[in-house]
Amino acid sequence: MTILVTGGAGFIGSNFVLDWLRQSDEPVVNLDVLTYAGNLENLASLDGDARHIFVKGDICDRALIDSLLATQKPRAIVHFAAESHVDRSISGPGAFMKTNVDGTFTLLEAARAYWGALEAEAKAAFRFHHVSTDEVYGSLKADDPPFAETNPYEPNSPYSASKAASDHLVRAWHHTYGLPVVTTNCSNNYGPYHFPEKLIPLMIVNALAGKPLPVYGDGQQIRDWLYVTDHCSGIRAVLAGGKLGETYNIGGWNEQANIDIVRIVCALLDELRPDPAGPYARLITYVKDRPGHDRRYAIDARKIERDLGWRPAETFETGIRKTVQWYLDNPEWVARVQSGAYKDWVSKQYSAA
Repeated sequence: MTILVTGGAGFIGSNFVLDWLRQSDEPVVNLDVLTYAGNLENLASLDGDARHIFVKGDICDRALIDSLLATQKPRAIVHFAAESHVDRSISGPGAFMKTNVDGTFTLLEAARAYWGALEAEAKAAFRFHHVSTDEVYGSLKADDPPFAETNPYEPNSPYSASKAASDHLVRAWHHTYGLPVVTTNCSNNYGPYHFPEKLIPLMIVNALAGKPLPVYGDGQQIRDWLYVTDHCSGIRAVLAGGKLGETYNIGGWNEQANIDIVRIVCALLDELRPDPAGPYARLITYVKDRPGHDRRYAIDARKIERDLGWRPAETFETGIRKTVQWYLDNPEWVARVQSGAYKDWVSKQYSAA
């Protein structure tokens, strides 16, 4: 028994691999192409662990995937691999179409061929778990109810459009070919090993360096925040008990405005690592809003609770404290991911308004 995880060196994927092997001795075959956001250092604690088999490779490489499925014989594929940064999708959408659309198509076709050749018992047990995002649903007004699984898709960025396309492919491969799939759409994740281009780690890293804390527009964009290990437990629940062909929204029940997130991070840093120069909030800098910035996301996670008994274990208060403390405790990790390319990207993206 083994599972194949795609994108298992990225932020959510690596947390999932670590969490899976804390919970189970079932081996993980981890396929990751190691883009800028894929970091094997996230998995350093598994060095020498025979349960973790890492393969550097691209989900668009059909021959490689066919070979892995034939040799490793996984009972499930958990598909994280994706380009995921909205800002990058605006400046360079091509990579998002290739990985998120073409890559998912390639993986589905390989999975379909593999699954179709399995013996009856293994065929019945096989699962293809597609990990997606709440951004496919578009943007909510302040008084709109949270996104439910039945909401129409209204993606507004190249990133969310590419993920919506991949979701539709997964659905079609189930309904047309019978491939046994489940899909989860999560809200904004945060926690350890988060690459410091996303809001929370960027604020922590910049604050500790005494750099400006760039906030888009008026900072009133609202997101639901999900601690990454809660996301991992939700995926395990759906993989184990989710109904085939169904979608499950995984959310944290934690709606927060971006500016409030930044202020909470500043307050925690004031407490845990005071700056002699003064409160970290002095570094908050408003910058020009990004094009097409969705105003609000919120997840209605009642279905997964009702059907599978899952709820997040962390509140935002407990999760954000753990996250800030992790970055304080791991400055070497932060220093190593801050390559020249990363610094160039942040400088280009967050110029003052």
